[in-house]
Amino acid sequence: MASIANPAGIDMKSGFMAYLPVSLFGSVMGLSGLAVAWRMAHAHFGVPQWAGEYIGYAAMLSFAAMAIGYGVKLLSSFGSVRAEFNHPIAGNLFGTPLISLLLLPILLADISLPLARVLWMLGAVGMTAFAWLIVSRWMRVQQNATHATPAWIVPVVGLLDVPLAVPSLHLQSMHGVMMFALAVGLFFAIPLFTMIFSRLMFHETMPAALQPSLLILVAPFSVGFSSYVTTTAQVDAFAEALFMLMLFVLAVLAGRLRHLRSCCPFRVSWWSVSFPLAASATAALRYAGYAQNAYADGIAMFLLAFATVAILGLLVRTLYGVFRGELRALSA
Repeated sequence: MASIANPAGIDMKSGFMAYLPVSLFGSVMGLSGLAVAWRMAHAHFGVPQWAGEYIGYAAMLSFAAMAIGYGVKLLSSFGSVRAEFNHPIAGNLFGTPLISLLLLPILLADISLPLARVLWMLGAVGMTAFAWLIVSRWMRVQQNATHATPAWIVPVVGLLDVPLAVPSLHLQSMHGVMMFALAVGLFFAIPLFTMIFSRLMFHETMPAALQPSLLILVAPFSVGFSSYVTTTAQVDAFAEALFMLMLFVLAVLAGRLRHLRSCCPFRVSWWSVSFPLAASATAALRYAGYAQNAYADGIAMFLLAFATVAILGLLVRTLYGVFRGELRALSA
């Protein structure tokens, strides 16, 4: 099986930037999520405000660079883009630029509310259409069980990101849209998580290049918690259950991160761990604001530090590779 970064059948040499994987938009998601987490840490713990602002600027620059780079790939190597989109694993990751459009408005709302609203609307419409397209593909074409990897979480469960920016955008009339996204995202999270977990238990081990993507399995619970709390404006028993599930799944999967360096050399696919970690830190900070106790605060601080070290490490290593002209090799 091919890696997420370089799906089988894609000619990596045809066209300028043909090697650039759409999955690298995961860097925008990770940096955006981390910026939101630091903003929440400023509100809850009083940490310096500049941390969240500078990480947010890094997320915006990352999005601009990726949009230009992938735009060049689209124009110069449309065949590679089409092959990537049609791939049963990598095709699901075309949801990453759409999720980026749903997260960036949280950071842009204070800078330009009209621009933030436009980006969010593009992301919401695009994410809904993409989810419909992928679910239709799953129902129309027989799927191979070995293709059921964590990347399958992205297209439909990614709808859980739709409600997150709504309070910042002051779009109170969008409550129905928030409920729609929450309902579809949570409903599909159950069978998808079950299928992927079953594939991990009863089929051959996933290739080393796909191992970092396992942390995506945390997202339905971390993002689900934040989306549910944002939509309902309360932390009830169901929200607490989602948060506790997040902690358990994260504890199971985070231990596998120590094997990353030994299982496979650094690739841009490692960025798949970034957003789940950032979303977990954000969820923990939301819960800490509700719980108001030292235990919740301690968990929130630990997850924020963990996510920050991991994501900044990925950023430094990626920029080092880019400056050395290794991006093609890192995308393989």
